[in-house]
Amino acid sequence: MSDTMLQTSGLVRHFGDVHAVQDVSFSADRGQVLGFIGPNGAGKTTTMRILATLDSPSGGDARIGPFSVVDNPDDVRRLVGFMPDYAGVYANTTVEEYLDFFARAHDLKGDDRRRAVAHIIDFMGIGDLRERQVESLSKGLKQRVALGRALVHDPEVLILDEPAANLDPRARIEFRTLIRELAADGKTILLSSHILTEMAEMCDAVTVIEHGRVLATGSVQDILERVRKRRVLSVRVSGPLAQLERVLIEQPGVSHVHEAGDRMQFDLEGGDAEQVQLIGRLIAVGIPVLEFTAHGAGLEDLFIQITEGRMQ
Repeated sequence: MSDTMLQTSGLVRHFGDVHAVQDVSFSADRGQVLGFIGPNGAGKTTTMRILATLDSPSGGDARIGPFSVVDNPDDVRRLVGFMPDYAGVYANTTVEEYLDFFARAHDLKGDDRRRAVAHIIDFMGIGDLRERQVESLSKGLKQRVALGRALVHDPEVLILDEPAANLDPRARIEFRTLIRELAADGKTILLSSHILTEMAEMCDAVTVIEHGRVLATGSVQDILERVRKRRVLSVRVSGPLAQLERVLIEQPGVSHVHEAGDRMQFDLEGGDAEQVQLIGRLIAVGIPVLEFTAHGAGLEDLFIQITEGRMQ
């Protein structure tokens, strides 16, 4: 049996003349955390709403497990937990009542429903909030309760739209830990966020979308290697930097040479082979190299390249 738990195939969604989603295809396997990134208006939320069966595609299809969101929406809903970017709350409702309401909505009954609610309260660490009014909670605590709502029926796939929004630093650390625990438990997680450093720590892979089209999908490093034609390097030497600067400026493929503290930083066109050759040339001309560093790129670099249109 395939381990693919979430898959979109040629997904299209038009709103009149607005093409929000255009031929979007990607997939995620059981236990995988897939980050969904792109600028505002890229089509992330529309795609997620289709996967959660809250919207219908204009073309193509999406599947959760073996079920089509078009042909089998009721079966999909049993497998999916959805947390929208804004989780509304109900007036005069306690945390326990709120979770119980959504457990009922997922057709949990009697002792099964009570056990499910108790488990989520314990798992999310919100036992001391049980009798608190949901509308009185801070934004961060509301996010925690909303995630509990998405989990109450023990779904196999979680679709989380900006789940870390409004969380303070400690809550974000706890959230990252929780996401990895859920993935280790076999849940497939699709999440979007603009906090890209944390996405890199949480996600096994990412899908990059812009103007309703998928630009790239895969591990962060794989995508960066495909789109970056240069790397940022720095060299620290024994002695003054002036000689090193003169030599670097003369090297092929080297650009943007500048001082960065006690070292020279620059861009180098190419990959590992070009970096090895450059180190050899510096040593050959007598540059006393103490340290040669390649600066790792992250999701911020990728996001900048997307918004500058450099991945087209």
